Amino acid sequence: MSQTSTMSSATPMRMAGVHRMLECRHPLLVALLSAGILCLSAISSRAQDADEEEYKPQLPEVAIYKAMLDANKQTGWIQFRDYDDRQLIYFTALQTMHCRLSEIRYSINSDALDQRFPLAKCNPQLPFNLPGDETAEYVYISLPAKTAQTLTIQAVWDDGAGSEIVVYKPCDNAGDATCAQIKTIKKPSKLLQQPKPADSPVRSVQSPIPGKTFSEPKPSSASRPAVE
Repeated sequence: MSQTSTMSSATPMRMAGVHRMLECRHPLLVALLSAGILCLSAISSRAQDADEEEYKPQLPEVAIYKAMLDANKQTGWIQFRDYDDRQLIYFTALQTMHCRLSEIRYSINSDALDQRFPLAKCNPQLPFNLPGDETAEYVYISLPAKTAQTLTIQAVWDDGAGSEIVVYKPCDNAGDATCAQIKTIKKPSKLLQQPKPADSPVRSVQSPIPGKTFSEPKPSSASRPAVE
């Protein structure tokens, strides 16, 4: 038998001997070592389970949406279009931000902000997508030709904070092209009311309240559809 084979077979024997010696002379040390090994094994098992948890989509930070809102301000948060003897007003730019908005407030030919444009249901996997809606309820409103001389609008974020109030007017000689130009920009005159947790579209998507039910909104309320 070779020297290598003799050393290989002797190693386990030596380890077993060392273990028996420790048990005899230092029983407390052996117990502590055993407990440490079991603890490390449990931690490793929990870490592996955590690594295997199913990923849940998270909405982009609200700062991204605010940057988008600011970038679209000059070209228009809304767009006017004269088409087929009707005046169409598109809310497309704001609808792409619906996952981080709680309201779109607007008024026509006044500064009252007394109307609400409906927000689509948020899908965290597609946070910037426009809703697929054949009736265009979430895309534009249709008015008799030349009705809106101005449109005042404000976006309200999911935390209740309001954006600037911008007044837009139709572009001159735009034909049937979509266009809007800024008439005035105003700061909010007062803080908006803080929404309740159940009313926040982001909270309702990411951490729904157990047992909370949502009813289908009436057409006049122009609120977000229920999150299922």
